[in-house]
Amino acid sequence: MKYLLPVFIVNILFATRVEAKTNQDSVWMVRNYTKREVYVPMRDGVKLYTAIYEPKSNNEKHPILINRTPYSIAPYGQDKYRANWNNHYMEYFKRGYIMVLQDVRGRMMSEGKFMDVRPFNPNKHGTQTDEASDTYDLVDWLLANTKGNNGRVGIYGISYPGYYATMGALCGHPAMKAASPQAPVTEWFIGDDFHHNGAFMEMDAFGFYSSFGKPRPKPTTKGASGFQFPYADKYKFYLEAGPLRNLAKLMGDSVEFWHELYNHPNYDEWWQNRNTRKFVQHIPDNTATLVVGGLFDAEDCFGAWELYKSIEKKAHNNNKLVMGPWSHGGWARGAGDHLGNVRFGSETAKWYQQNVEIPYFEYHLRDRGPGTGDGLAEATVFFTGSNEWHRFNQWPPAKAHKKRVYFHTDGSLNVSSPQCHTGYRQYISDPAKPVPFIDGVITHRTAEYMTDDQRFASTRPDVLTFTSKQLNSDVTVTGTITANLFTSVSTTDADYVVKVIDVFPDDFTYDTKEAKAYPMGGYQMLVRGEIMRGRYRNSFQFPKPFVPGEVTEVSYKLPDVAHVFKKGHRIMVQIQSSWFPLADRNPQQFVNVYKASERDFVSSNVRIYTNAHYPSNIELPVLPALKAISDAEVESQLDNRIKYFVSVYGSKAKLEKAAGKTISKLREDYREIIREQMLAARDMED
Repeated sequence: MKYLLPVFIVNILFATRVEAKTNQDSVWMVRNYTKREVYVPMRDGVKLYTAIYEPKSNNEKHPILINRTPYSIAPYGQDKYRANWNNHYMEYFKRGYIMVLQDVRGRMMSEGKFMDVRPFNPNKHGTQTDEASDTYDLVDWLLANTKGNNGRVGIYGISYPGYYATMGALCGHPAMKAASPQAPVTEWFIGDDFHHNGAFMEMDAFGFYSSFGKPRPKPTTKGASGFQFPYADKYKFYLEAGPLRNLAKLMGDSVEFWHELYNHPNYDEWWQNRNTRKFVQHIPDNTATLVVGGLFDAEDCFGAWELYKSIEKKAHNNNKLVMGPWSHGGWARGAGDHLGNVRFGSETAKWYQQNVEIPYFEYHLRDRGPGTGDGLAEATVFFTGSNEWHRFNQWPPAKAHKKRVYFHTDGSLNVSSPQCHTGYRQYISDPAKPVPFIDGVITHRTAEYMTDDQRFASTRPDVLTFTSKQLNSDVTVTGTITANLFTSVSTTDADYVVKVIDVFPDDFTYDTKEAKAYPMGGYQMLVRGEIMRGRYRNSFQFPKPFVPGEVTEVSYKLPDVAHVFKKGHRIMVQIQSSWFPLADRNPQQFVNVYKASERDFVSSNVRIYTNAHYPSNIELPVLPALKAISDAEVESQLDNRIKYFVSVYGSKAKLEKAAGKTISKLREDYREIIREQMLAARDMED
């Protein structure tokens, strides 16, 4: 006990300091900002509830930064302030931004009728509205009704608000200078949230819409309650609930979007009109976009990568990409130094906030920055494995090349194509015993599953495993992975889950005490996994059954990765036909999944062919090794910088006096800055 007492005292002192800092910031907020809540009229007469935080200072003109959300702008009440002093948004307040929050049309306190992912209408006229026009009307009103604004507006949002940030970029108002869609809802059938390649992500969808989807007959400050699960074990719950038509009964008749999901089982026009990538060519040239996402975002990883690529391809604006080692929204909360058991070596979220997001808005909304542009590379991406930030002139990097890695009958994985003529591996996919997506009792869809240990799945007979030898050198994978499967099934449909895994050495361990709680030796880190509903292998709009026993090619793309498989590690690929209850079970017959009954679910014999005629493989975008930056090179650059400034000031003594630091302290302070600059120059050159 006597040894624990000093630790306890330290913790008390630390907590006291944090609480004091929080109280200090909250007092500062009330003293320096006023909050007002107003109904802002839209062009069709509908009024949207809006909270405006305005600085009391009139020393300068202030930029406007907007967040539009379907979730709530609580707390409601002009004397109740949102606790922004607990996150990095406090920096915007400290810099004098006018911060604006708005309940979108039909949600919470706003008037009107809500529509999920309301389609953008490029041909609006008169009083016709969409989310882009609502943003335009809000901007117009703010410019006329907020004192001391500088005429420049930005918008940001994470997840569903990320979709509204995309709509803000599309609004076309000349004052909208910068938008940042972050983990943006982009495409709800192909890869975001509720469908992945046509497979229904029932756990997220049911949990979300049982509350969010309930009708709101009149404006309210309180959200609806969700479904009350009878017990904690969600694997058991969803398995016993049975087919999706049974979930519909549990959901009830009031959730409109749930009915739409069931009525549109394929990628028809209804879904296509909700694909924001279809409209990004309408983003004005003078509206910059910064697309942000997490490499391990379980919800909208696809949306971030693909929205950026679409804007890059179709629009002509200043468009940038940032991807870090984060779960959903991890760049805006927490330190970003780990996810689950995997460590990233630094506080990546803080680095992003200080070096990317805040400077981005500062430049575009206040002309404050490095002097030439916003100072950001085209793509700023964190590489897991090596745990380093890299900057590129394009994404994927220009020097990345495709390398096929083949599956072999003996379970090996290598770059040599199979030579045998009859090889295959097979398993029985039984919908009554689906493969769980994580180990242990599943109480919720975890964020950490995106980097979880896959050893539990390796032992199952319905999971195929292919593993490389230990790597002789680092392998850097940057971009989209493609799975090319030659397969046959004994039924008329099947799902395919391909998981790309980094197998750590058996003696691997982290240095930190916290990380040593889990045995990392032999850890099988999920780098990227994705599901494909086999019926959509040729077209998401026009599904096609399998012919039982006939060899068929199923090729599909996994969301981009940025990962270094280190020397001494191994690359593993797992293949299975269920991922439950993350994704719904496929009946494995060519029937409407949303109307299928219990008797429609049957077992299927699934074969993955591994021979010369049908060489199943994955295609990895491999980046050649980047030139290392040595400590000696950094020190040499430091020497040159110090010599230059000594020449400018006339002597070392005068430089130290001007800087208020000794030469050794200057070297210490600028060493990592120099290293980052050298790394950035290297990446841009490569």
